[in-house]
Parts: sequence; C-alpha cells; structure tokens
Amino acid sequence: MAVEVKTPGLQTTVQDEGRIGLYAAGMPPSGAMDKASYRIGNLLVGNPDGLASLEITYLGPELEFKDDTVIAVTGAEMGPKLNGEPISSWRSYAVKAGDVVSFGYIQSGARAYLAAAGGIDVPTYVGSRSTYTLCGLGGFEGRALQAGDVVAVGGGVEGTPDAELPEELRPRLDGDIELRVVVGLASYRLVPESLELFLSTSWLVTPDANRVGYRFRGETLAFVDREPPPGAGNDPSNVVDFGYPIGSIQVPGGVEPIALLADAVTGGGYATIATIISADLDRIGQTKTNEHVRFTSVTLDDALAARGEAREALERARGHLGREEQPRVR
Repeated sequence: MAVEVKTPGLQTTVQDEGRIGLYAAGMPPSGAMDKASYRIGNLLVGNPDGLASLEITYLGPELEFKDDTVIAVTGAEMGPKLNGEPISSWRSYAVKAGDVVSFGYIQSGARAYLAAAGGIDVPTYVGSRSTYTLCGLGGFEGRALQAGDVVAVGGGVEGTPDAELPEELRPRLDGDIELRVVVGLASYRLVPESLELFLSTSWLVTPDANRVGYRFRGETLAFVDREPPPGAGNDPSNVVDFGYPIGSIQVPGGVEPIALLADAVTGGGYATIATIISADLDRIGQTKTNEHVRFTSVTLDDALAARGEAREALERARGHLGREEQPRVR
C-alpha cells in the first residue's frame, strides 16, 4: 500500500515516538512534536502504539491514496478534505484507492497528524522511523516530503473507520498559552530581577520557530557579571558546556530566549535558565509564529503530577475508543 504526494505542504515529515535513550550519545529524539495528538491518531485508526504518522506543519499537503485504507487527522485544525469534501478531525474515515486528502487554511494549532491503518512504512533508523530534519536522517530519505514522492503504508492492520473522539477528550489547542517550566539548570547566572522579568513577560513567538527550537521576543535579560571560567566563552550567558534537556531555554546575549525542542543539539555552552515540563511540550509544538506565551514556574513535583495527568488523559481516550494498550511497535 502507498500514498503519493501531489503537493507537499510547507513541511510534512514522517514521525513516530522518536529515538529514546540515545541523548547522551548526541542523538536527539526527534518524533512527533505533539505526542498526544499523534498517539490519538493511531488509536482512532486501530493501530498499535508507535506506528509512524505524517506530521503536517502550518500548510497541509495533497495526498492520493493508492489503496483502500483507514485514516484519521488529529492535532491542528487545518480543514481536512476527502475528495474536496470537508471531513472532521479526530475521526477515522475509510478511503478508497484513488481518493485524495487535502487541507484548507490553518485555524488553530500549528501541526496536524495524519495516521493511516498500518502506519507510514519507511525504514527504521536507530530504532525509529522519525525524520531528524537537522541532519537529514530517518523518515523518508531524511527530509520533508516533496511532490511526486510515493510513501509506503504498512499492512496487517484492518483499520477501524467511523471512530471519533469527543471534544472533551481532545487536547486543547486554543486559549491563552501558558508553558510551565522548572527553573534551572543555570538560572543562577541571571540577576534576580531578570528571572522575575522572564516569568512575568508575554513573549512573542518569532518566525524562528521550528522542530529544532522556538525563539521568543520580549524583554532583555541581564546576567550576573563574572570572569568567564576556563572553557567558557565571553558572552555573559556562556557557561562551560553541559547537556540541554528537551524543552530547556537559553538566552544568548540576554535577548530572545530560545526553547530547544525535538531536533535540537543535545549540549553546548549557553546557560539554560529553565526547562519546559514534559507535559507542556505538546502545547509548544502547537504554538504558531506571532502568538504570545507566558512561562510559569512550577516545582519538580508539579511537573511529575502534570506528566501523570497527561498519561491519564491518553488512557481516557484509549478507553473511550475501546483500545487496549499494546506493546509499542518499532
């Protein structure tokens, strides 16, 4: 089975859960930027956990299916259409050979996910089918899809059409954007007033917002004066190199904080003043250029509780759809 790319959209890539456990070796996880929406797509079409989907950013593609299958679109609302007729997100549909799926204008969120019964079937690279766009690894030839590409769809899954997730169980993509952070690892490098300013400012998402990281514009933050230690650079935000957690925020030169995300480098020499909690990484993945975000400080216990709540939300969706948890597919 296969799908042909008629038009690719702005950036459409193959993503799954990502490459877990290789961060210390310098390999970022990649994977879906909004894990909840991606996972629910697999649940809707009846896939085992972990099968790959298409991640669609801002502007959707036009796709022709070469075989009968079942699909679902989740995540950002982009006005999906089947043969030119509107269809609903968060619902699975049977498609026939020759059917075309397309998209309208983005209405909310930033990234939609298209799941197909059997999953998007590209070769695995270091245990994942995810595309690592920064280095051109994994996915479909290590890159975003282009017009004329024919991408395989896996078999062995019958698919479940007409499954739908009610609105109250869907991830929320509208409203104020509050991102919870745990302050550190190097927040001590900021003067106290600037740490307070970081947490009280409404930050604008700049056009530099992609799978590697998001850059924000707002206030200028001041760092404590000091003599650079051996091995650190002369920028006031420089430190001796250390690892960057996913979601960590650095502020080179004290201007335009950068949140490092799924495809970012794993370490470097800038002070990380806070880290977005894992439960809110989906939310930043659904945030667009020119939207505003605020950062709210929480404790590690708060972050762990939020992670548990996110897991419970997924299990409620799984229960509603009558899907039992299955071993993750690689």
